Amino acid sequence: MSALCEQLTEHIVLHVTKGYSFKVVQCLNNIPVKVQMPALSPTMEEGSIVKWLKKEGEAVAAGDALCEIETDKAVVTMESNEDGIMAKILMEEGSRNVPLGTLIALMVDEGQDWKQVEMPPLDAAPPAADAAAAPVVPSPVPPPKPATSGPLRLSPAARHILDSHGIDPKLATPTGPRGLITKEDALILLKTSPVPKATPAMAAPSSAPTPAATPLPPGSRPNIPPLSIPGKPGAPGTFTEIPASNVRRVIAQRLTQSKTTIPHAYASVDCDMAAVMHLRKDLAKEQIKVSVNDFIIKAAAVTLKEMPEVNVTWSGDGPRALDSVHISIAVATDRGLITPIIKDAADKGVQEISANAKALAQKARDGKLLPEEYQGGSFSISNLGMFGISGFSAVINPPQACILAIGTSRSELRLCEDDQTLCTQQLMTVTLSSDGRLVDDELASRFLDKFRGNLEKPQRMALA
Repeated sequence: MSALCEQLTEHIVLHVTKGYSFKVVQCLNNIPVKVQMPALSPTMEEGSIVKWLKKEGEAVAAGDALCEIETDKAVVTMESNEDGIMAKILMEEGSRNVPLGTLIALMVDEGQDWKQVEMPPLDAAPPAADAAAAPVVPSPVPPPKPATSGPLRLSPAARHILDSHGIDPKLATPTGPRGLITKEDALILLKTSPVPKATPAMAAPSSAPTPAATPLPPGSRPNIPPLSIPGKPGAPGTFTEIPASNVRRVIAQRLTQSKTTIPHAYASVDCDMAAVMHLRKDLAKEQIKVSVNDFIIKAAAVTLKEMPEVNVTWSGDGPRALDSVHISIAVATDRGLITPIIKDAADKGVQEISANAKALAQKARDGKLLPEEYQGGSFSISNLGMFGISGFSAVINPPQACILAIGTSRSELRLCEDDQTLCTQQLMTVTLSSDGRLVDDELASRFLDKFRGNLEKPQRMALA
């Protein structure tokens, strides 16, 4: 049987769970099932194990949740499509930046002894391991040559060790995923590299006694901030490195991409919110509770439907017109900003938009959004009015063409054109950030004018 198995290729079973897929590789004999890190979003390159929902030795049925994985967007539950027993967990809870396809657990079929599970042979040794195994007997005479090229990637522990001993990180040979210098790499370099006890300037003889170091003037900062020591209060100028989550790193990448590749243009307009406020009060009397933001979403969606030339995205080949109006709403969470999508918002009533927005916002804060609930929007809205922000300019969410920034409403005295008397108006400033490649200044101005008309006369939206 084993000889036959060696001649057979591996049988790939594709598990589909809620629209996500992960690969389980199984051989035809008693070799355990390999559970690998899945790709749970199109932009995902690595994931983090947040929590294992099955323990070793526990039975697993089809549809059971195996673990929670933090992707570049949210925390997603990975489910099993097979019956079996969780034999061995290879990536413990808290394992971060695990590359796609990495073996994270082993399962066996029912009836097999899960305690006797054997580690399957590795498909191929990683190149970094070969590079690390080459200098087994290093020569003490020549100094080690830099083994890395391009931007360095160090784990927090490795950075602390190398910085504490004054060793150049470029001398380390990375063995971690994607060229990461791990703690073990730093310790190996520390053993093979002599730690400088004194700098040449201190050891060089001088004819005159070296004067004492001149103290820094009050209020000045040292040229090189000293390292902070865990468990002790930090001195002035010290810092603490905070590991970035997958979501934070992707947000940083997309913001940088947006501001460096998209020519942003900005236009602002004041909207009179009196009609919306009055309509909200009337709806509240009928026990229908909707927010100002719900009217804003509806007005933006209707305006996009009336002006399809704004409902576009930028692809590698140029503009791409969209057939549907999906509004992305910015939601702040502990993990970072995420934009769940209200689909076909132009065809929904304000009450339905309100219910969808509340449900999506709660799922976003709980980290339970599905990929289809935050991917594929055509227009974004970011509202900071509840924080008292009068107005701001938001960063475009690529590949979308526009994002609308909403400020708080305020009361202002203005001259009424009808009877030339002073009247109080409830004004709100909105700022449109647009991609100059897709939406020029004239088109952006017409969009804001029509948006203001829809918002100031809500009954028009019902007829659109």
